[in-house]
Amino acid sequence: MKTVNPSTSLEDYGERSRTIKFYTLGCKVNQYDTQSIRESFIRAGFKELEDSQPARFYVINTCTVTHKADRDSLNAIRKAKRENPKAEIIVTGCLAESDEGKIKKIAGISLIIKNKDKENILERQTDRGISYFRGHTRAFLKIQDGCNNSCSYCKVPGVRGKSRSKPLNQIIYEANRLVKNGFTPLETIERQQKDLVSLTGFKEIVLCGICLGAYGRDLKPRINLVDVIEELEKIPGLSRIRLSSIEAGDIPDELIAKMSRSKKLCQHLHIPFQSGDDEILKKMNRKITFGGYLNLIRRIKSRIPEIAITTDIMVGFPQETEKNFQNTLKLIRQVLPLKVHIFPYSRREGTAAAVKFKQKLSPEIIKERVGQLKNIAQDCAFRYKKQFLNKDMEVLIEGRRKDNPGFWKGHTCNYMDILVKSNQNLKNQIILTKLKSIFKDSVLAE
Repeated sequence: MKTVNPSTSLEDYGERSRTIKFYTLGCKVNQYDTQSIRESFIRAGFKELEDSQPARFYVINTCTVTHKADRDSLNAIRKAKRENPKAEIIVTGCLAESDEGKIKKIAGISLIIKNKDKENILERQTDRGISYFRGHTRAFLKIQDGCNNSCSYCKVPGVRGKSRSKPLNQIIYEANRLVKNGFTPLETIERQQKDLVSLTGFKEIVLCGICLGAYGRDLKPRINLVDVIEELEKIPGLSRIRLSSIEAGDIPDELIAKMSRSKKLCQHLHIPFQSGDDEILKKMNRKITFGGYLNLIRRIKSRIPEIAITTDIMVGFPQETEKNFQNTLKLIRQVLPLKVHIFPYSRREGTAAAVKFKQKLSPEIIKERVGQLKNIAQDCAFRYKKQFLNKDMEVLIEGRRKDNPGFWKGHTCNYMDILVKSNQNLKNQIILTKLKSIFKDSVLAE
C-alpha cells in the first residue's frame, strides 16, 4: 500500500480499464467533495459504474465523526474489495486524515489521500468546482471548509483544519453552472450514463460548509453569508437558496432580516443545540446557554413566524444527569423543531472530552433517554406540521417514493417532507400543492 504523494498522478496506472465507483460517508461537505472528485475523473475519461458492477477503481470518502462513522467507512472499503479484489482502492476523507492505521489494516488499499490533497487526484485542478450533483435534485455547494471552534467532543477541526472560505466570484460561477447545467465536456458522457437530474438544471442550491456561519471571516475584504445570498438571488432560474447547518452564534440579525424578506432564501435553519443544559454545554465547550438558544429562536420567530427549526442533540455526554437531560427536553418542547437528529455520545480519541471525562453513561440509560427524546421530537414535529394543513405551499419534487412509486416526494421551502400522488413526471418541478394530512414523517398533499 502507498500513501499518496500530491505529485503522483493516477494517470500513471496506464490504460487499464477506466471504470470507477464512489462511496461517500458523512456530511454534505463530504458529498460535495466526492462530486468534485467525480467530475475530475469523468473529465479524464473514466466511466462511473452503478449497482453491483465491479469497477477498476474505487474512491471511498470517509467520515470519522463517531465510532459508527469509522465502522461504516471501513465497511465501505471492505465492500469494494469484495466486489473486485483486484481493484485500485483510493481512500480519502476524515478517517484517512485522523486514523490512517485503521485503514492500513485492510489489505489491498492502493492510495490513502489526506483531505488537503483531494484536489490533487489525477493532478487536475478542481477549483472550478462542480457542474452537476449526481443523484440529487437539490445541489450542495460547498462555500466553506474547516472549523475554528473547539467543542470538546469533536474531531472535525483536527481533520478539516482551520476555517477557509471560497472566493465569492468562484461561488457565483459555480452556482450559475449548476443552475444552467452548462458543462459541455461532461454533458454527452453524463447523458449516456443517465446521471443528469434534469436538463433544466438545479432549482435549489444548498450552501454548505463545516462551519457555514464562519464564511468570509478569512477573506479580504471581509464578507459574510448575506453577501453570498444577495449575489445568488440575482441568478435567473435559481428558485431556492437553502442554508445547511449553522451555529447559533453565527446567526446575526442581518441574516434573520435577509431571510424574512428574501423571496429565494428558504425559511429553514438547522441549528445544532447538542444539549439544553448549561452545565453540559460548558463541558462541551459550547459558547451558548439554554437562555441564549431560546432568545435566538424567539428573535428568529418574531421576524419569521412559520420558519422551520431543525437541530442536532447529543444524548449521554459524560456526567449527564437526569436533571441535565430534562433541561434538554425542556428546550426542545419550547423550540418546537420540525426535526431532531439524535446522536448518542461517541467518545473520540484525541478530543478534550475523551481526555477529561473517562467515565461514561450506561448503554441502558442512553437508550432510554434516546427513546424519550424521540417521542418528544415526534410530537413537536406533528404540532409544527399541523399548522400548515389546508394551506397552499410550493413543493420541489425530488423523485418517486421508493416503497410506493405512485407517490412523488419533495420538500417545501420550510423543509417539510411532502408526498403527492400523480401519474405525471413531476421530477425537478416546483408545484403548488394543498397540504391535507400528516402521514408518519411526511405530509400528504394534493
